[in-house]
Amino acid sequence: MTPTPAATALSSVYARGLPIIASPILNPHAPAGKWILSTSGLVLAMVHVGGVTRLTKSGLSMTDWRPHMEVPPMTDVEWNAEFDRYKTYPEYAQRMSMTLDEFKYIYYWEWGHRMMGRFVGVVFGGGWAYFTWMHRPKSTPQQYGTTTTTTTMASILLPPRSVASAIPPGYQSRLALLFAMGGTQGLVGWWMVKSGLGDDRRDDRSEIRVSPYRLAAHLGMAVGTYSMLLWTGLGVLSYPVDRYPAAAPAPASAAAAGGVEAAPSMLQRYARDLAPDALRHARHTRAGVMSTVGLTGLTILSGAFVAGNDAGNAYNTYPTMDGRWIPWDDMVDPSKEPIWRNAFETTAMVQWNHRVLGTCTALSALGVAGYGLLAARRGVPNAPIPGSTTPQVRRGLVALGVAATGQMSLGIATLLNYVPIALAASHQLGSLVVLTCGLYTAHSLRYARKDVALKVGGGAVQSLASGGGGGGLVQKGSAALSRMSNLKI
Repeated sequence: MTPTPAATALSSVYARGLPIIASPILNPHAPAGKWILSTSGLVLAMVHVGGVTRLTKSGLSMTDWRPHMEVPPMTDVEWNAEFDRYKTYPEYAQRMSMTLDEFKYIYYWEWGHRMMGRFVGVVFGGGWAYFTWMHRPKSTPQQYGTTTTTTTMASILLPPRSVASAIPPGYQSRLALLFAMGGTQGLVGWWMVKSGLGDDRRDDRSEIRVSPYRLAAHLGMAVGTYSMLLWTGLGVLSYPVDRYPAAAPAPASAAAAGGVEAAPSMLQRYARDLAPDALRHARHTRAGVMSTVGLTGLTILSGAFVAGNDAGNAYNTYPTMDGRWIPWDDMVDPSKEPIWRNAFETTAMVQWNHRVLGTCTALSALGVAGYGLLAARRGVPNAPIPGSTTPQVRRGLVALGVAATGQMSLGIATLLNYVPIALAASHQLGSLVVLTCGLYTAHSLRYARKDVALKVGGGAVQSLASGGGGGGLVQKGSAALSRMSNLKI
């Protein structure tokens, strides 16, 4: 049977997947999306510099905090005065052989980390003000001029002729939350540093470090801010695909389903036309990716406790811990009360937790990548039936599997080599690479979300109603079908 022109056109649309649109010709919000992603890149760099600051034992070199202005010493007199102040704090008692030049080295690492935080705040706050009040986007290809590529994409997406703001509707509250998180991060950082400066630390026999709990809070907030920035930036760059009408003709089956608009968005079309088995595969893949993202976050937090307890410099063997799979005798210190503190303060248990979580993260990433790639349901050529994975999802799954494998290998190498700075800093950075790959893949699988499937109807809702798309949604799917005649998208 010869495919109809409508089916061929729609099949061509599905072959593109659900791409991010970085060109302002088709996405008037693209400049704002690029700014948000650039800010997320700066946060990633700041987390990396913070890791090096900790590894070089520089975090307690600045003994005060002035949010409005922190200019480093400029003259020898100022440097000696700053060094003398550092000598009055507990850490110096364990580093009394330190020279002024060595102090300058650790001071500049901490100062640079703080200045990066302020720079990120200026970039985010300034960009937010600019795109909210000053930047007025062009909104049609004609205003930019057209090219062959532009004409091709414009035949699929139908952007509005007038756009009031570069910030998409519904995103201002999220940007306000991100701004608040960034401001709070500075306070959390100083709260962390103060835990290593108090007089109660003078009698410490072990190396003076900041509280591992506060270190985990500081790192966790930074990683949370980075994740939210990345997700928001991807959402802004995907706004035309998710919200703008798609010009490809609707299949006859959609019209027969009753009442669905003739030009839903590309995201809605894709979700609506998924076959039941493709929907199941996409939803299972997305659940696996989200689980991997969650495991990655837990592994990062457990790494903060490894760093805070200097647990990486013990049990430097693999896969066993000095010949034991589980060093029971070393994992619980009876003197620690309540007993749960051992999970966060005892070297053996802290490292064992990190090993197990890291291994689970890597296996989860490899498992979901294998399932998503090898068990995928393909679309039908020249027919309006999409496959269960888009090109974006397939790229994300490959990247996630490779990154997780590399990260686990890097962690093992760091442990076996007694935590050299270069390897340890790379290992921390690698965790964010894994997180980035997971978030990108999860975002690319947004067409498999429950709310999208229930909203658009078609094959997705039918699968949910029959129970094929996952448990717990049968009644919701049936209710959605009963409301299809009044559905507006």
